[in-house]
Amino acid sequence: MIEAQATARGMRTSAQKAGLVCELIRGKGVNQALATLQFTRKTIARELAKVLRSAVANAQQKEGYGGDVERLYVSACHANQGPSMKRVRPAPMGRAFRITKRTAHLTVRVAERPLKIARVATPLDSARGALSASRRADGDAAAGTPVRAKGSRQ
Repeated sequence: MIEAQATARGMRTSAQKAGLVCELIRGKGVNQALATLQFTRKTIARELAKVLRSAVANAQQKEGYGGDVERLYVSACHANQGPSMKRVRPAPMGRAFRITKRTAHLTVRVAERPLKIARVATPLDSARGALSASRRADGDAAAGTPVRAKGSRQ
């Protein structure tokens, strides 16, 4: 299974705001995640889309990649806090207020979904299927599962 990641460091947003957008794409397919980011009305979504495209490109460069982008999905996406820039703003009566300009590190990890291979039926499997079908016909009690009354707690 192929896994690749990309990181953008020092993006000018807070990690909390970027984390909200990361939650939108976590676990989705790559194409669906890109479409979600395209229509998200947060400025960090454009930067996160760049990082996602970079992670896909990194996965395509790995040895053993199947070549199908449809099988890639966002396995992890998070935003960590980066260094904060401290600035001073003048205040009344000769005082000064401190302003903290926060940054974030964006990380996107993509992975390839495993192929679902259909199992070939053998004569032994067909005999087992007939046995389980007869158990279902006899009812739950015959299959060995206890039957509880509705609303009872055990």
